[in-house]
Amino acid sequence: MEDQSQSFLSAVFRPGPTRERPPLGATGRAGRNLPAAVTTGAVLVTVIAVALFLYPPLFIGVIAVACLAGVWELAGAFARMGVSVAVIPLYVGAIGMVTCAWLLGAEGMLFAMYLTVFVCAAWRLLDARTESRMSDIASSAFVAVYVPFLASFVVLMVSAWPDPWVFLSYEAMVIASDTGGWAAGIAIGRHPMAPRLSPKKSWEGFAGSCLAATGVGCLGLHLLGAQWWWGLVAGVLVAFVGTMGDLTESLIKREAGIKDMSGLLPGHGGVLDRVDAVLMTAPVVYFVYALALPGVSWEGSH
Repeated sequence: MEDQSQSFLSAVFRPGPTRERPPLGATGRAGRNLPAAVTTGAVLVTVIAVALFLYPPLFIGVIAVACLAGVWELAGAFARMGVSVAVIPLYVGAIGMVTCAWLLGAEGMLFAMYLTVFVCAAWRLLDARTESRMSDIASSAFVAVYVPFLASFVVLMVSAWPDPWVFLSYEAMVIASDTGGWAAGIAIGRHPMAPRLSPKKSWEGFAGSCLAATGVGCLGLHLLGAQWWWGLVAGVLVAFVGTMGDLTESLIKREAGIKDMSGLLPGHGGVLDRVDAVLMTAPVVYFVYALALPGVSWEGSH
């Protein structure tokens, strides 16, 4: 039992290279196991909805846990490239950024990010166990920005607009963009957007993402009391920036030689496989909402 505990702690705090696991059998053209994907998706939606509507600080905890999982997944992916990131400071920094965003706002979040990057650099420079390299420090800084910093804009959004429907309207745009792009790509996708990174992502799929995201965005922002045309702005930005988020993660996985970031979410892969578009779009949508939604301050209150 003690050996298992030590093995678990070692895997968490000193993750080795991500190991490829046999994927679940695909049940359709999308290449996913749909029953597993639907079940996992339903559980995630239930957890998020219950936390968001009943006790927002619990939702912030869910975001923090997702950040920890994302850091762990990236640490494993970078380890496959021979890069060692400062995992422990990143874990602490992820919790710190999310907490500061909730309690102190944007200024506290920015200072927490600075401290995280500084400590990550010092951690790698002073680690006598392995040789310190610039690639380790740069990669640690990238992880700090890519996961907890971007995710903290979701926290700022929930803090600024306590109405759960504000966040859900944003999430609906991201889901619509993803679903619209997937459906259009499957149905009429002919021209690859970035064949070396993601062969299945097509320009036709991107058009489907824009149409779906803008449609949902116009409806959502109208119902929230904003001018409907802000939905066009938000929807196009979500489709474009979300696609860049997908391609960024595809680049990481291509460099690491893996198909999924992990197997934490059956039918979906890893946490980052599901939230890559959310991470990239959160800052953009936060600023669009700050301009579009009436009678609300940028940082609000909780």
